[in-house]
Amino acid sequence: MKSLILAAGLSVLALAACSPEPANDAPAAEVPPAAEAGAHADPLADLPPPREGVVTDRFARLALSCVHKDYPNKISHVLNSAADAATPRELYPAFYGCFDWHSSVHGHWLLVRILNTDPETPYADAIKTALAQSFSEENIAGEVAYFQAPDRASFERPYGTAWFLQLMTELREADFPEAAEWAGTLAPLETLIADYTSAWLPKLVYPIRAGTHNQTAFAFGLMIDWADATGNTAFREQIAAKSREFYSGDVSCPLGYEPSGEDFLSPCLMEADLMRRVMDREAFAAWLTAFLPLIPQDGNGDWLAPGVVLDPSDGKLVHLDGLNLSRAWALEGIASALPEADPRRPALLASAALHKETGVASVSEEHYAGSHWLASFATYLETRRGLSAE
Repeated sequence: MKSLILAAGLSVLALAACSPEPANDAPAAEVPPAAEAGAHADPLADLPPPREGVVTDRFARLALSCVHKDYPNKISHVLNSAADAATPRELYPAFYGCFDWHSSVHGHWLLVRILNTDPETPYADAIKTALAQSFSEENIAGEVAYFQAPDRASFERPYGTAWFLQLMTELREADFPEAAEWAGTLAPLETLIADYTSAWLPKLVYPIRAGTHNQTAFAFGLMIDWADATGNTAFREQIAAKSREFYSGDVSCPLGYEPSGEDFLSPCLMEADLMRRVMDREAFAAWLTAFLPLIPQDGNGDWLAPGVVLDPSDGKLVHLDGLNLSRAWALEGIASALPEADPRRPALLASAALHKETGVASVSEEHYAGSHWLASFATYLETRRGLSAE
């Protein structure tokens, strides 16, 4: 039934967007000035080019180019009535850009991350202007209202909601003056998402082991990092307990079966990257031996081949570029949690370097199918975000 509702809603939006002229000589719908400006203005027109050797400048530009880009757009939207057939900007007024809600959220995270890790960025003013445009009280009230509507408690759960908590982690750890104000503005949505997640976890009987958005291991890792940053010990323990319940008994993860053709997250490696957050060093090393027994001890990095993308314009196939990036940060995270003398660390880091080289090279503005989101994954890797809480 939800698929039928969604299909109906998308059909309404598609017809409205594609009709070249109003039917029956009816007056054309009035386009809001902000939407029209967002569709045509080039947010990069007046910005300096990337600095030589600063790869994150490219990533910042990709995020700036899409956080307020209305179309193309892919919505996942429950319509409760005909009144819910609306544009993305009307549905969720802060996070409508970058093709979909979750990519918009982590595009905003990317921009905050750049401010935190590169105070000298030539894009600081442009980033702050873009964030201020999104992070208004009115916009966040609209986001909260969207989540609170009937049948939307599971919206973007757990991937998008985990990235929103990661955005809040970044704001709460920032030291530039606007961050505290923005964190306060976004706090109502933060509270709502945390409450929805806490209510969902006791009902979740099984882990979700997919290599795409629904995967629980990846989301739980970001959620634990948020709980650590905010001092929410009760939430952390709830996630950690569920992680141990789901994964502590796992053995012999079939890494050789990966990747599936549309993965952007490794089920095996993301699980290990999560478990390092909920186990002490010695316990994790022993668990990893049983979980991934084939990690070599010879220091070579060719034991895990990077994913191959033959058509980067295909929005599903290009997921594998993201897989290479997320594998790299997971491999680094796993290695960081092992004892210094553990003989598996060199092979883990060598494979991480191979995946990083392949993944970062794939981040390009050429195809929007990848450019609207890959920069966030690359920034997470390049700035060692997953290791920052250690």
